[in-house]
Amino acid sequence: MDTLAATIKVREKAFELGFDRCGFARAGPLDREAYQLEEWLNQNLHGSMSWMENHFEKRIDPTKLVPGAKSVVSVIASYRFEKNEEFDRIPGKTKIAKYARGRDYHKVFKNRLKKLFFYTKELLGDINGRFFVDSAPVMDKAWAQRAGNGWIGKHSNLLNKTHGSWFLIGEMIIDVPFVYDRPETDHCGTCTRCIDACPTDAIHEPYRVDSNRCISYLTIELKEKMPEEFQSQIGEWMFGCDICQDVCPWNRKAQYGQIDDLRPREKVINPGVNNWSEISEEQFNSIFEGSAVRRANYPLFIHNAHNAEKNVNS
Repeated sequence: MDTLAATIKVREKAFELGFDRCGFARAGPLDREAYQLEEWLNQNLHGSMSWMENHFEKRIDPTKLVPGAKSVVSVIASYRFEKNEEFDRIPGKTKIAKYARGRDYHKVFKNRLKKLFFYTKELLGDINGRFFVDSAPVMDKAWAQRAGNGWIGKHSNLLNKTHGSWFLIGEMIIDVPFVYDRPETDHCGTCTRCIDACPTDAIHEPYRVDSNRCISYLTIELKEKMPEEFQSQIGEWMFGCDICQDVCPWNRKAQYGQIDDLRPREKVINPGVNNWSEISEEQFNSIFEGSAVRRANYPLFIHNAHNAEKNVNS
């Protein structure tokens, strides 16, 4: 099968599996991104996420991760749903980031990427490759940009004109060529709404986030006690944060998602408790079964919930 036909068929299959976009990029070293990543790490802007320092060579070059790799196939799927927006309009509510209100996206993507990979293998014969969803040292945003799926905004999230930044990313790295897409160009312009809205000043300059100050980091990745100065600044957020995305003009025009597993679960939106900080560990495990929220252990979640409730009620 010729390269163009293969590209068309793999993209069509990705759409059939529920992905909103599927782009193709030539595998190779990410020289510019490597410099930026090294500088970011040297400034300790990754906080306690020491795993970001590991496998640097593989992180910046997918051919080191998958020997013989020729292509990175980047897919995205939206998690924008009207039910999330209806919930967010209710005053005095503590919040979980919208991406984590449905089924764990790692599981949602992995199942679909597995099907896409084996479809590609059936289509093209004996291919070598792997598929990833935050499961390896892959710079997924950089590859998504190179594959035409968006540009990296000033808040460091990936954006595009059709889905804003309300989407998640996965990829296949394989040893077959495709017709490659043009990298997306930046369309943030002079807008600084994400920078201005961040209550902890985590976006200390355009396109660069200090993880040590980011609410998502403070409520998910930080395993020690949150510094006193941030406890009131995190506001209503118990797990993750959507502030920089909520204010982005591109997100007002974004299309809604289509994968049911990414829709907010009723038991997460309406858990049947007055205060999240009062739930038992058994309730926590039941409500968040198969959820990304399980990345935060029970004591950490309860601590963050108590803090958010105090902020909402003060």
